[in-house]
Amino acid sequence: MITHQLLRKKHKTVVILVKEGVLKLRSNIIVTSILGVALLSACSNHKAANDNHLFHDSGNTINVTDRQDLYNKNKTNTMKKRTEEFGYVRHQKSPIAGAKMNYKDIYAVDREKVADTISKMNVGSLPHVFDCSTLVTDHEVLMAYKTDVKGKKARNEVADQVKRTALSVVPGWYHVYVTDDPTLMRNVENIASMDANMDNVHNVVADTVKLMLERSPQGHVLSKGGVNENNEMTGETNDMIDKDEYNNELKKSKLKTPTSKDGMME
Repeated sequence: MITHQLLRKKHKTVVILVKEGVLKLRSNIIVTSILGVALLSACSNHKAANDNHLFHDSGNTINVTDRQDLYNKNKTNTMKKRTEEFGYVRHQKSPIAGAKMNYKDIYAVDREKVADTISKMNVGSLPHVFDCSTLVTDHEVLMAYKTDVKGKKARNEVADQVKRTALSVVPGWYHVYVTDDPTLMRNVENIASMDANMDNVHNVVADTVKLMLERSPQGHVLSKGGVNENNEMTGETNDMIDKDEYNNELKKSKLKTPTSKDGMME
């Protein structure tokens, strides 16, 4: 009888221990499951946060250089790679009603860098150009350079090379004026201290360009369809309000200059 009771007590103890073990095991499983869900949620949020890095400023821009995992797996930040890679950006309207795009960081031309690039390309790649000063305004490029060539034809060829180098860098609406008269480098440099909002800056630019046109060749006509040596287009839509087509204006003024009976200008 006593042995039977002891056996029952031991059995009950074993059952209790087993039940506690099961409860503990179940508790551990529940805790582990909760932690697993939390980790998955955190990973998901982290991934979403990383994905949001693709959307700059207004939250609706995707840039190809940000998707290195999909687009540029072997991307290296070198000048060679930057000059070889294409640029690609997609903009999407925000799904939030009334949301406006952020225009604060809209691209603008860094004229100092453009001027540096043009001068560097001319001195570095053209064999007959040894010194080059470049001024980039809001819609003109003025270039004064030193060369060792002589003769009208040779000077015109170098002028054409210098001009086309600048045109390969700036937007298509820019007018480009060049001179191989080194004394005009100071004129170009003096304009560099001014800006587009200063009074009389337009007249200063016009006077300098006039001297460049009078003293130096401007290269070949860019197009027989109406684009002259300086990328000035005849019949542009802003002809009536914008008088910055200096070469065309100079030619017009010469045609209008009255002459005396002996054919000499008065």
